[in-house]
Formats: sequence, structure tokens, C-alpha cells
Amino acid sequence: MGLRSACRSILAVCALLLAGGVMGQELSRPAYRYFEIGNVEAPRPGSTEPAMMLMGGGEWVPEAFDWWLRRAGNGRVVVLRASGDSELQERLYRDIGGVTSVQTLVFTHRRAADDPAVLRVVRGADAIFIAGGDQSRYIRFWKGTRLNEVLNEHVRAGKPIAGTSAGLAILGGYSYGALDGGSVTSPAALADPTGSQVTMDSDFLHMPFLSNVVTDTHFARRDRLGRLIVFVARAARERGNDDVVGLGVDEDTALCVEADGRGRVYSLDNGYVWLVRPEHSAARLEPGQPLEFRSVPVTGVGADGVVHLDGFRVQRPAFTAVAEASGGQLRLAYD
Repeated sequence: MGLRSACRSILAVCALLLAGGVMGQELSRPAYRYFEIGNVEAPRPGSTEPAMMLMGGGEWVPEAFDWWLRRAGNGRVVVLRASGDSELQERLYRDIGGVTSVQTLVFTHRRAADDPAVLRVVRGADAIFIAGGDQSRYIRFWKGTRLNEVLNEHVRAGKPIAGTSAGLAILGGYSYGALDGGSVTSPAALADPTGSQVTMDSDFLHMPFLSNVVTDTHFARRDRLGRLIVFVARAARERGNDDVVGLGVDEDTALCVEADGRGRVYSLDNGYVWLVRPEHSAARLEPGQPLEFRSVPVTGVGADGVVHLDGFRVQRPAFTAVAEASGGQLRLAYD
């Protein structure tokens, strides 16, 4: 490389670092890694609208992504994650399409969440996608940081947000944090609902319509109804009232929520969104004792239904049932 070329390269890198990005390259920092694809300077084709895409993990649903990206004005998407690499942005840009660019920030340390370069990238997003992985890392890396504030500002500004798997787990007003390093099963949670494996968190992200909601993912496939009922009971006890709602999303399924709270289900495999909405508190929620929680209404929402999150009304439910937790077991009776 000649001197003139070397100087041009150095000046270009310096300019992009000041702007908070590196065009077409990986930016390595001790606390995070950065990737991008597309033209981050391109104007957004359309306007943004408030929207949430709540994904249960597994395969992406292209129709749901198309819906979400239209509400992002088909502009710039920022992917946030705490593991993995650039594969999601490649898939989003090349396979889903309909965006001007995708930028990815992979967090490896909490200090990245206060880094001005990171914050500039996130503030420039037309839509934010929180990837799967380990939700405890999101809580430990982001909660109480400037990034935490910027994420809430993004939503208040009427811009779309989405989360899948661990990324959805942290969107509720109350969340299961998996802070013990594992992922509690329904039998373990039902057997000891206040035990060390059931690590709850709150006062993190503030999403429209989700302030009194606990979310869960990979739902039917991993038999998570029992643990979601435990999470709801725990959150209701900590909140001091019984208006906490559980929202579970099946794999290969997404709930797409409009600005007015109307949510529709998109799925590759007839998946459901599960609503758990108790009308009273648990009869027993004590250390070392199985959960006793009777007559818990459960509603399934499929592709033909609509759920109104501004009151959790369901039009055309796929099913209704009543759950009973007793003696460490869960029984579900369909209507």
C-alpha cells in the first residue's frame, strides 16, 4: 500500500469511529463488537410507526417481519445481542429484505452500554431487534445504563421494537431473568415457586401495554405454562395486586402489536399466543412449598384471533381453558 492510500485509509477509519460506525467492517472493542451491512446513510423510504413484534423463538416468520419493517419505514434496523455474530443481520438484509441497512452490536461487557459510539448507533435506529440468547446478560449489561434509557426513549418516540426468545423475555414489565445461570423448568418452578431458581426482575424496559405483563417463549414445545403461572403469581405478590398477566409465545410464532394495542398472530406452524390472566391471588406461595393456584384462566390466540392488549380482550380465541396448580403438578381443563 502506498503512503497516499495508507493515509486515506487511516482518515476514513478515524472519521467512521467518530461517527460511531465502521462501513462494511467489524469494529472490535473490549466491551462490544460491531457489524453492519447496507448503506447506513441512506434516507429512510417511509415513516416510522409504533409497533412491537413479540417472537417466541425458533424460525422467523417472514410475514411478521414484513409487517414490522413497514412500520419501520423500511429503514435502518439495529440488532442488539450479547452472544453470536453477524448472522442475523445477513439474514435480515439478504433474505427478508426491505431495509436500507442493518447494524449489529454484540455486547460483551456492561461498560459498552454507556459508550457514546454505541449510543449513537442505537439512537439512529428506525427499528430495534433484540436477539435471543441469555436474558440474564441483557439485564446485567443494560439495566440502569444509558442504553437502558435510550431503548425506552426509542419506544416513546414511536419507533418499532422486537424481541425473540431472550429478547422477548425482557420486554415485559416483569421478567424471568434466569439470573441463576440456568433456565427453570415448569416442574421445578411449581415445586418451589419462591426458590433460588425463579429469579424475577422488573423496572427495566417500559413497553406500551406490557407494564403488568410477564412474557415467556418457546412456550408449548418446552412445556412452560406451569412456570409462567409461577412467574405471574410471583409478580402479583411483588406488585401487591392481581392484575398481572402472563403472555407466552410459541416457537416459530410472532405476535405483532399495533400502536393501539391490537395484536395479531403470525406463525409457520399453527402456533399460539397464550394469555394467563388470574382473577385472584395464589392460595399458597411460600418458600419450599408447592404452588397452590386454582381456577387460572388460560386463553389461546391463533392466526384467526385478535388480542387487545389495552385490556387483554380476545376476539375469536383458538381455545379457552382453566389451569390448576397443586402439589407440584399442573392440570389444564379445556372448555
